Amino acid sequence: MSAFPGSPRLLKCGIATWSGGLVGQIIVLQYNPDTLTRTLQIQSAGNEPGDRLEALRLKGPPLETIKLEAEVDVTDQLEQPDDNPVVVQNGLQPQLSALELLLYPTVNQLTDANSLASQGVLELVSIEAPLTLFVWSAQRIVPVRITEFSITEEAFDPALNPIRAKISLGMRVLSVMDLGFTRESGGGMYLAYQSAKEGLARQFQYGTPAALGVSF
Repeated sequence: MSAFPGSPRLLKCGIATWSGGLVGQIIVLQYNPDTLTRTLQIQSAGNEPGDRLEALRLKGPPLETIKLEAEVDVTDQLEQPDDNPVVVQNGLQPQLSALELLLYPTVNQLTDANSLASQGVLELVSIEAPLTLFVWSAQRIVPVRITEFSITEEAFDPALNPIRAKISLGMRVLSVMDLGFTRESGGGMYLAYQSAKEGLARQFQYGTPAALGVSF
């Protein structure tokens, strides 16, 4: 917390689950990452050189990937054990487990699938997880699929619970090409994300040919 009472409140980034048009669990990251890497891969219709009819055509939004590295640390909370009994008992494990379970089917889903298999029922449909939203301010709420996840545990308490760690996340943005266009599916969240981007671009002051030293 800032020592200056007039300073603005720093918003936190985080991850939320989304199912049936409703927000489920929200995981707030303790510290905002220092860097956020975004990569855009164009989805063009014409992949062959010399294909003049398709050269400028787009199949859809670009494939966008997001990578970040966040730090989590509970050493300050351990200095006040009476106020933080869960941290004293488990360190960072509850927070890390909440993030990891975004990648797991539930135990009930696994046992139900096994029960169906033991009855000779052929399960053709994979277990569906809730949609994941990456939240980085009100203008960037993005439906994503987590594609990379690694944890580096850096310090431990006497019971070997991790108390400091780095989390590396890789995510692929899911567009309407993946989700459809409804709010319930998450496609509406993507459309709001791209609409915000278009609104910000309209505020940009574009240059002139003179600034480039050319004329068209």
